[in-house]
Amino acid sequence: MYFPSTNPLPLVQEDQGVWAPVEHQRIIARLTVGLGVLFYREKTIDLEPLPETMLDEGKASLVPDISLRDAKTAQTPIIIEVCHTNGRKGDLHKIIQLIDQDFYGILEGFLYDYRTHEWFRYRKGDGGLTEPSSFSEILQLDLNSFLSYEL
Repeated sequence: MYFPSTNPLPLVQEDQGVWAPVEHQRIIARLTVGLGVLFYREKTIDLEPLPETMLDEGKASLVPDISLRDAKTAQTPIIIEVCHTNGRKGDLHKIIQLIDQDFYGILEGFLYDYRTHEWFRYRKGDGGLTEPSSFSEILQLDLNSFLSYEL
C-alpha cells in the first residue's frame, strides 16, 4: 500500500510553487488555443502563443502566463498574465516592470482578472499607467473574443 510522504515537497513552498487553479489554467488554454488557431492554421498573426515560457532561455527569467513570440527576431512583443483580484496588483507590477526594463522587446502587456472579468493593458511608453482594454494594437484584435463562450 502507498503512503504519501508527510514531508513538504521542496518546490511547493511560498513563492516557489506553481499557482495553477482550474479557472486560471482554463483562461490560459482558451487564449492559447484561440491565438494558436490564428497563428498555426489561419496564419493571420505572426506571433506564436506560448504558455508558461521563459523569456530568456540563457538565464532564469520571469515567466508570463502567455508569451506571443516572434520566431524570426527572438523577441516577445506581447505578454498576457491571468490572475484573480488578490494577485492583480503584483501581476500589473510584473507587466510594467518587464516592459519598462526593455530586456525582452515587450511592447504590450495584458492582464485578465478572471473573477471580475476585467482586462488591463500596458504599452511601452505609457509611463506606468494601465488602461482597461483587451484590444491589442499589435495584433489588431480583441483578446477578450477568445473568452466569450461558456462551458
